[in-house]
Amino acid sequence: MTLRIGTTRSGGPLLRLRATAPAALALAALMLVTAFLAAAFPRGVDAYETRGVRAALTDAAPDQRMVQITADGADATAQALTPRVMDRQDRRIRDQFASPLRISSADAAHGVRITAALPASDPWLPRPDGPDPAFSLYAVSGLARHGTVVQGRLPHPASHGASTREAAVTVATARALRLRPGSTLHLDGLALRISGLLAPRSPEGPYWAVDPLMATAALVAEGSPPLKRWRAGLLLAPEDGPALLSAKEKPERFWRYPVDSGALTDGEAPRLRAQVRSLQHGPGLVRLRAVVGADGLAESAVDGLLDGFARTRDAVAPVVAVAACGIGTVAAVVVLMTGGLAAARRHRELALLRARGASLPGLVGRLAAETATVALPAAAAGCALALLLVPGERLLPALLAAAGVGLLGTLALPLRAAAAHRRTRPGVRTDLAAGRPSRRRTVAELTVLVLAVAAVVALRRRGTGAGGVDALVSAAPVLVAVIAALLLTRLYPLPLRLASRPAARSRALTGFLALARAGRAPAAGLPLLALLVALTTASFGGSVLAGVATARDRAALTAVGADARLTADKPLPPALLAALPAVPGVQDAVPLRLSTQPADDNGPPLYLVIADADGYARLSRATGLGAFDAGALADPGGDRPLPALVSPSFRTRFGDAPMALQPEFGQIVVRPTLVRADTPAQPGGDFVVVDARSVARLHPDTYADPATGPSVVLLAGSALDPTALRTALRAHTTVPTQLTLRSTTRARFADSPLQQGAERLYFASVAAGAGFALLALLLSLLQTAPERTRLLTGLRAIGLPPGQGRRLLVLEALPQALLAALGGTLTGAATLSLLGPGTDLTPLALPTTSDPTPTTAVHLQPDLPSLLLPSAALLLLALTTALLQAHTAQRHAEATALRAGEPT
Repeated sequence: MTLRIGTTRSGGPLLRLRATAPAALALAALMLVTAFLAAAFPRGVDAYETRGVRAALTDAAPDQRMVQITADGADATAQALTPRVMDRQDRRIRDQFASPLRISSADAAHGVRITAALPASDPWLPRPDGPDPAFSLYAVSGLARHGTVVQGRLPHPASHGASTREAAVTVATARALRLRPGSTLHLDGLALRISGLLAPRSPEGPYWAVDPLMATAALVAEGSPPLKRWRAGLLLAPEDGPALLSAKEKPERFWRYPVDSGALTDGEAPRLRAQVRSLQHGPGLVRLRAVVGADGLAESAVDGLLDGFARTRDAVAPVVAVAACGIGTVAAVVVLMTGGLAAARRHRELALLRARGASLPGLVGRLAAETATVALPAAAAGCALALLLVPGERLLPALLAAAGVGLLGTLALPLRAAAAHRRTRPGVRTDLAAGRPSRRRTVAELTVLVLAVAAVVALRRRGTGAGGVDALVSAAPVLVAVIAALLLTRLYPLPLRLASRPAARSRALTGFLALARAGRAPAAGLPLLALLVALTTASFGGSVLAGVATARDRAALTAVGADARLTADKPLPPALLAALPAVPGVQDAVPLRLSTQPADDNGPPLYLVIADADGYARLSRATGLGAFDAGALADPGGDRPLPALVSPSFRTRFGDAPMALQPEFGQIVVRPTLVRADTPAQPGGDFVVVDARSVARLHPDTYADPATGPSVVLLAGSALDPTALRTALRAHTTVPTQLTLRSTTRARFADSPLQQGAERLYFASVAAGAGFALLALLLSLLQTAPERTRLLTGLRAIGLPPGQGRRLLVLEALPQALLAALGGTLTGAATLSLLGPGTDLTPLALPTTSDPTPTTAVHLQPDLPSLLLPSAALLLLALTTALLQAHTAQRHAEATALRAGEPT
């Protein structure tokens, strides 16, 4: 006869929950937090990728985030160039733009322009080297919206048959070319009178910045030999567009549409790229030509910007996926451990039900109903909280992740109970020291080993920089941790057996009893797995974050050369060079001369660095950029070549033979003596460093001339004061200078929303993994807490002193704590050594537009604090928890003794 579970005295699910309210609340809290993290992770990825794709467009130059349409106007009729026709075509073009191709209507413009500048023959115009100034003509819409009239008025359309037309110029153009309202320009048959001066309302906006000549005049060098001439733009009324047909240069119709990325999401980026490419080369171009004519063309750099973003995103994603896989595994193991703890707590109850005839499916169904009433609502609440607090685009991944957490939380207890009570006969104790692995376990372990080896080989051969997320590659650290857990579980009984023999011969009770209990403890597979995966993920993540920080520090140092770099186009005055060492925070100031020398082999230029050898060597040692002995550059005297420090590429190109260089103060002959890959003065390239004293001896007169003095100063100091430096510059020089700080340069390397978001998500994943590891440790100790309390109570009753009771619990917990801590450290080190060469941190550490671009990839390296600190914290926490348990058990034993009427 089969007993129905619903008719037992244990009651229904709700009655059971009321009876175990603390455990139910703990399960609900775990489900809430786990579901929140599971749903928030994909939402967080969506959020930083969306910010990244928007920044990729908004941070680009205005002409790069623009869709520009042009059509030949030379064969068009005058009617086709009128504002009415151009406006109608503008509306039809906009109707073809569908989401996600959104445009900023306020900054859009269209009109007619000439394709080449027209020279002006008026004699009163400035001519620096003789050629006439040249003007580009624009009959553009929206001039009144984007410019403020400073003097005069906007140009009016010319009347029919008028010989002179009106044009406006910006204030900057008028100042450069000495124009004013009423000035008349004659441009190859066109007479244009300046009607007014305008001030652009947004000079950096797309309306003015796409074609800089509209906003300001430029002095350009043309011809051979190059001669300087002025180039500028004249702004006509839109109604005068047909008049450009009479110019010698052919006119061109144009439409400019800035892409609005304010509402763009990462999921829309591929469709936007496809739409832009369709306008340039596909069906969109066919529809466009139906509006503007058969010669219409569309140009845009938006698709290239999106391609660059996609490459960076695909390179960052595999590194982030490793963190996601690690924290997901730890969270799943903790949920399973929670079910195991509940199954162990209810072991006698469930065994009694099975003994009285309860069916296994009925038992599983009843337990699933109990846990579902807690796990599913809590998981739903966590998912709702994530959707509310974390912005994101996609809803389905978050829902599936939270649903998976709820399902796992629902089935953890029933599955563990089903495994433990599959048979009704009494269970067999599985001690650590005496247990022997079964054949099934051996097969499972070999399978995991094969997967781990395949994952490691795939990651080392393919690397994370190949783009795209591969599940096997992302799970490589987790698989290595699983193998380590299985290996440690097999090896752990051996030291216990070896240590128990001398402890058995000892008279002391505490050591023998602690080792005996540690050997009889059940095999802690899940707790050890959770701790090793968490420690490996923490070590991996900490090393990733440390590697990112180190790469940015190195890149900033290489770009600047020191803590600060002062650069000028002209030699710096001696008064400033003397004042810089006294500026607060400056520990060292090394002036130098940096010049570019042409190469005889028509290859890249050579960078000649002339600096005091002692000071430059001191700076090189302090920065770690090509440290050398100053004595190696000592003056050889006579006419012998000067010893030089050169780059490896210089030596490859020119060998060790003496070479003549021609700086501005005279010829010097150098001979390579030292080879260094880096040097503070020049980040990369082919450089040559010589001692300033040697050059001064060869050219005492010309070298001492202040007109050829140092133009670069490298400043070292951990507490540089930028304000004091700028004050010294204003006080001692009028030469335009540029102050570059290492701290500012490093901050620029980390300002990409994509890198920032991925780094924050990685840090959050590591922190969450550490939290789950802490919870796993507490759960493993709570599972044996009642039995330890009973043991200590019994030993206390027969006279065991309190101190020995505390030592007993600490020594009992120490072997498994040491196993997890030591195993976590070794597993983390092995994981980093195996996976480091295939983990490329360059996309995460440095933006793709960083300058200078790193010549070598930034690979993952083991970080000692990231390896040791998590394991040390785990060991300390385990021992602290054991002491707290001993204190609690001691108080319980004293209370029991008092109730029995015994003296304490």
